[in-house]
Amino acid sequence: MADTIERIKCLIIGSGPAGYTAAIYAARADMKPVMYTGMEPGGQLTTTTEVDNFPGYPDGIDGPAMMEDLKKQAERFGTEVRFGMATEVDFASEEGGIHKVVIDGKTTVEANTVIISTGASAKYLGLPSEQRLRGGGVSACAVCDGFFYKGQDVAIVGAGDTAAEEASYLAKICKSVTMLVRKDYMKASKAMQHRVNSLDNITVMYNTEVDEVLGDQVVEGLRMVNNQTNEKTEIEITGIFIAIGHKPNTDIFKGQLDMGEDGYLKTIPGSTKTNLPGVFASGDVQDKIYRQAITAAGTGCMAALDAERYLAEIGVVEEMTAGDYYVE
Repeated sequence: MADTIERIKCLIIGSGPAGYTAAIYAARADMKPVMYTGMEPGGQLTTTTEVDNFPGYPDGIDGPAMMEDLKKQAERFGTEVRFGMATEVDFASEEGGIHKVVIDGKTTVEANTVIISTGASAKYLGLPSEQRLRGGGVSACAVCDGFFYKGQDVAIVGAGDTAAEEASYLAKICKSVTMLVRKDYMKASKAMQHRVNSLDNITVMYNTEVDEVLGDQVVEGLRMVNNQTNEKTEIEITGIFIAIGHKPNTDIFKGQLDMGEDGYLKTIPGSTKTNLPGVFASGDVQDKIYRQAITAAGTGCMAALDAERYLAEIGVVEEMTAGDYYVE
């Protein structure tokens, strides 16, 4: 049970582009937001060595540095950023109700509005060499990082539509793409399979898995294993892209918020509103299609605006702006 209680107007769960953008807009609207970062402050971009496609950085920027910039901007307008993780939620079902969120199993935060920006975690293979070289040639986003491997030899792991689409994208800018498919067939749609097979610089290796990612500081090669014959082969590559799916970080919301079979939160079209009044979702936690920093930031802006309008509708903005809104 939580041992302390705090009341606020706007609680943001999770950091990253969506959470920090929501915080900037909420703070500027005098909502005095409090953000809990989760266990990975800054989200997935903290594992990206360079971000080259976010507007405003003509020379690119290091992922962690970009997240620090967003954090400072949110704090400049009054956001209180705290390290901690939501471990339990009890959302009110009626308009104007108070939502309760337990942080780290010990502190209950009561909020008029909650913006969920917990993101989605890319699925990895779990190999020590893969984890060691994340940011050094191992990536889970070809659209984000493929540009840095222009004219080079790369590999991609996966068999679904996402893997096929990313392999096709990489084939346009890379010298060669080796696609590893664990089974003897691809799960991708026929149209996507035809696209892959039509590109001369994509080689599809069926019944093939990653045995080891080779390299000390950066990816230098790949050792593959045929899961039917156990034969191992090595190729020289400079980058490997893992495209075996993402898992939205929504487990604690099950049973309270509407979500698809894949766990992504459902929002009302044209908004960030969930099925419960005063609870909003932004970023990759509700976006399984684009999953880009700029689109996450856009929905973070939307969530803050939606939350501001909701507070105005229930008459909380004027009521809570004047004084200290914390209670013991």
